[in-house]
Amino acid sequence: MKSLIRSPLISKPRPAESSTRLNVFASGRVAVTLSSLFLGSLVASLAMAEVAPLTREPLSPEAMAMHIQAKRSVAKPATTLEPAVALAATASTVNSAQGPGGGAIGPGPGCDLFPAPPSVGASVPLSYFGPPPSTTNPSLVGPVQLLSSGKVDAAHGTITLPLYKGLLGRTKKPIWYILTDVDNAGVAAELGLNFSTKLTFASLAARTGNLDANGNIVFDKGTVDFSPKRNIVPGPAGAEFPPKSFAPGSVGDANYSPFVRIVNAADVIYNAPMVAFDVDASQINFPNGNVDYSKVHDQVVAIDPINMTVTLNLINGFSFGRPVWYLSMDATIPLAAAIEHNTFAPLMAKLLLGHDDSFASPVERIFIATNGPESGSCNNPLRQGLSADLADGFRPNNVLGGIPTIALDYSPAWDAQLFTWTNAAIDQGFRGQVREEFQILNFVQDGLITGPGGAPFGSAGFAINCPIVQRLD
Repeated sequence: MKSLIRSPLISKPRPAESSTRLNVFASGRVAVTLSSLFLGSLVASLAMAEVAPLTREPLSPEAMAMHIQAKRSVAKPATTLEPAVALAATASTVNSAQGPGGGAIGPGPGCDLFPAPPSVGASVPLSYFGPPPSTTNPSLVGPVQLLSSGKVDAAHGTITLPLYKGLLGRTKKPIWYILTDVDNAGVAAELGLNFSTKLTFASLAARTGNLDANGNIVFDKGTVDFSPKRNIVPGPAGAEFPPKSFAPGSVGDANYSPFVRIVNAADVIYNAPMVAFDVDASQINFPNGNVDYSKVHDQVVAIDPINMTVTLNLINGFSFGRPVWYLSMDATIPLAAAIEHNTFAPLMAKLLLGHDDSFASPVERIFIATNGPESGSCNNPLRQGLSADLADGFRPNNVLGGIPTIALDYSPAWDAQLFTWTNAAIDQGFRGQVREEFQILNFVQDGLITGPGGAPFGSAGFAINCPIVQRLD
């Protein structure tokens, strides 16, 4: 199994409530529970143990002015999109369907991690509860939007971001892309992006480019072919992962990575995933959905090149016990790209893996179950893992390491740590849904989980580009 993973093969909205889900929840958390106090003390201890963030010289006023040209108004989503749950295909076509796959608002508790309002079980109405502590301190309990350049739509499980139109070097072919992360805190604050000091160490896996007068990037190299059809043939029922065959829906050339170092503006590194290439606006004008996935990224729900916005599917996960939403844009091996509905990015494979939390590491860890609970599909609140994903088309509820507001070592480049529940753990009824990094590491230490096929637990040898968007609690 380990040789397979390391080879170049892998990796319902609620009617009236859903349109204001984030606002309702935001008005509902006034008390800090004992569990959140425990989590806060745990996170504080972990943060102290992390490698200190890299301190860089401030950008010159001239360089900062160039980056500020990339600032755009917060994008507004279309109002006529179908709910994200409708994007999931039927069971017979789920692994051959093009597009983003099951959305963050799934049809049951195993596919919808949105927290319940605090009025559940209480003797007072929801209007009684005040704003959550996170409105005062983002590290405290409550929702926090981390990628603030776009608008999160909680009813559909999407985010709408500014769409950028750059160019490819001497060819002048158009490159349509988004910005999600940057390794400079000042630029992140100005543009509403995630700040990741670790991106500074991703330069070997980054393209180069220059900012033009309008803040758009002229890329030196790197193209993506969006025309392939994504397809996966899963393994037998109950052991769908690893699949029998697979093909990603978009494939980059040898020079493609989502990371780009801006040569003419202080070598700042952005996460700038491509969503379309070598097409004009008329060919990708799908502002209300019904996207042609032979021309755009599979995670695109709608794209509006006239108003320069793109709406992307959000994915459920956890970080230190808290439910989160994130994007999945690129992967370093074809199997991971096929399962993730994202782009195979060969140059990104130059990331140094297996050294999370060491100095100069460009990555953070993401923990992915291969054989978590899948019986009952989305109705199972313990549902998790790649076999579940390949069985029903909804995402595997992965566990992320550090994200902003919880830790200091966030990176959108996630070093995949695949884990498998042992037969002994399953036979004794111990298998369940895990939600926190150190819970998983404890289970590794206790012999309940291993790497795939009984191999030692650790890096599976590939990475995924998953920018964080929203902390739900």
